Amino acid sequence: QVQLVESGGGLVQPGGSLKLSCAASGFTFSSSTMTWYRQAPGKERESVATISAGGGGITYANSVKGRFTISRDNAKNMMYLQMNSLKPEDTAVYYCYTRRYGVPYWGKGTLVTVSS
Repeated sequence: QVQLVESGGGLVQPGGSLKLSCAASGFTFSSSTMTWYRQAPGKERESVATISAGGGGITYANSVKGRFTISRDNAKNMMYLQMNSLKPEDTAVYYCYTRRYGVPYWGKGTLVTVSS
């Protein structure tokens, strides 16, 4: 079955950096578009960054452009999110997401807290 497992979250000071990882299994990762979402307390879940199957197509939310970098390693079935210049408003649970044959799959999320 499809499994997505996020890791790398934690507490970081404003201006700091974190790198999130998503380990994928149970499907053909190399043929799947992947997305990082986040959900802040009291807010709706939002798309942060998307990467195409081959990695050549990437989009970012305006709020993270220039600060976050999405990447993937198809040989390892891994997706990453490098987050720099973190702000308190980046505090959220970050989720790994994909869709296969119209069925959405989510990881359980990893919490990122940006606070001094």
